[in-house]
Amino acid sequence: MPSRTTLIATTAALIALSAPLALAAPAPAPTTPAPRAEAAAWDTDRAAAAYTADPDAVTASGSQDPGTTPGRATDGNATTRWSSNAADDAWIRVDLGATIRINQVKLEWEAAYGRAYVLEVSKNGTDWTDFYTETDGTGGTVTAHTHPQEVTGRYVRMRGIERATAWGYSLFSFQVYGGEPAPASTTRANLALNHPAYGNLYQHAGNSPAYITDGGWPADLKADRTRWASDWNADRWVGVDLGAPSTISGVDLYWEAAYAVDYEIQVSDDNRNWRTVHRPSAAEVAARRADVTSPGDAVGRHDTITLPTPATGRYVRMLGRERRSFLNPAPSTAQFGYSLYEFQVWGTGGSADAAYPALPVDPGGAYSTTFFDDFTGSGLDRSKWRVVRTGTEMGPVNGESQAYVDSPDTIRTENGALVLEPKYCKGCTSTPNGTFDFTSGRVDTHTRFDFTYGRVSARMKLPVGDGFWPAFWLLGSDVDDPAVSWPGSGETDIMENIGYGDWTSSALHGPGYSADGNVGRSQTFPDGGRADQWHTYGVEWTPEGMTFTVDGRVVQRTSRQKLESTRGQWVFDHHQYVILNLALGGAYPAGHNKVTQPYWGLPQSSVDRVAQGGVKAEIDWVRVEQK
Repeated sequence: MPSRTTLIATTAALIALSAPLALAAPAPAPTTPAPRAEAAAWDTDRAAAAYTADPDAVTASGSQDPGTTPGRATDGNATTRWSSNAADDAWIRVDLGATIRINQVKLEWEAAYGRAYVLEVSKNGTDWTDFYTETDGTGGTVTAHTHPQEVTGRYVRMRGIERATAWGYSLFSFQVYGGEPAPASTTRANLALNHPAYGNLYQHAGNSPAYITDGGWPADLKADRTRWASDWNADRWVGVDLGAPSTISGVDLYWEAAYAVDYEIQVSDDNRNWRTVHRPSAAEVAARRADVTSPGDAVGRHDTITLPTPATGRYVRMLGRERRSFLNPAPSTAQFGYSLYEFQVWGTGGSADAAYPALPVDPGGAYSTTFFDDFTGSGLDRSKWRVVRTGTEMGPVNGESQAYVDSPDTIRTENGALVLEPKYCKGCTSTPNGTFDFTSGRVDTHTRFDFTYGRVSARMKLPVGDGFWPAFWLLGSDVDDPAVSWPGSGETDIMENIGYGDWTSSALHGPGYSADGNVGRSQTFPDGGRADQWHTYGVEWTPEGMTFTVDGRVVQRTSRQKLESTRGQWVFDHHQYVILNLALGGAYPAGHNKVTQPYWGLPQSSVDRVAQGGVKAEIDWVRVEQK
């Protein structure tokens, strides 16, 4: 279903929150999960296990005064706080009392917050591994989800790097959520509890696969608690690593209202080759298909699956085949993603040593040029560039007013530059998608040069005027795959301009951070610079993040770690291709200039300029360098 505000504190195992001042030593969760017969006792709004930290066990580099000691950040009192000594390198550390898998950490800052800091985990209190790095903090409440990082330990620390004020760091609350991974078992147990979970595309960071094994679900199977939620596609799966070969006798699925009508339970030895061990009968599918109601009235399901013959494998997943339909509004129907509160796998075997694999890192090494065009030929080099046409390679998008055509009027080379120039002729351009008053140019490297990672740059001069929308960007090469599509393909906007002379923007789009909710930033040219002057726009794309530049000056830096912790899934570990285009009007310009007539985002003054000729984006060169 559509994502709603996630109330994680009531369903995940809460590690360092609201411990009374008089609380005794931390109470670890049971080392053996409840047997199948006790599953009903877990069907409540509380967590499967609750860890708390004795405030006396919370330590710090120092405190401002006796009233702001570190235990005040875990005492459950929203008005008390820890305030550090006035030093950039101050820190606070929570001892959880047991080694657990952490799925999120929540900080509630007072006015004296950290501009730069890291969250770290340790098994021994000495050797630390960072799992969240903030370089531009703004205070408030910060929730860092850990998926898909391996974050397992007994100690969690906030280590300051730079204060935002002259005071120390000040936290009302330091909360840590997670639980002990289910160990190997020779008796029937839920082997999936607090184990690593995986899936394909999901809605956002708060609905990652990690939450299907955290031990919590609401009694009514309706309330918004921790859950996995896929994007809106039928071909989606979610599964768990049991840590070792196991004998699997059954599975429990606690669905939110957006359950699967048809699905398969599959097992695997290697997380690649799958064997189906259960699928609902035709009668069951028909009954689930017939259960159509409004989203507000819908409730979830609890599927208890007992395998007639135990299966063996290390990995178990639910593969969706058909999504539930909802009246939205009646008599119309709609389908959303799949949504699952909890995935229990019952059997023997398993291992608490199951771990998420390490994320890829930048391999280092020197860059060399793998693609370059300086447009000095007599025309566009079509061995390097594909011309995109509206109605053929693409349809209309974003409410833009132009049709892209293959014409020297709109796409040409002159004076050693690529020129994209729009034209106006009312009602003159017919396409399979309708009739257009404007034409313009769009070229890309798809099928000519698709690549993963690199340093991408172009020198450009842009038109200035309300609603002129030139862009230099990358798009995931799998965007046309209906099982992926946008924004699951990923989009990297190296440079966008919507007609303003003093600024441009850069952005990343993916599941959980697309359209107006993108991860982006605008930059203003220094020293009176303007968009209609020559500037070099670039991005360095590595497995660890994206760094955007204008004339060599960093204007946006987005790490994979922070993006996945706070926004959504990193979908930039596969091929993308380069795009250059000049659009007219549409959603992005209209969002700023508020123009609705005569075209959305494009005022009459800009229409007149296009009709007169001379509005153009010029590209001196494009370069891709790779290691």
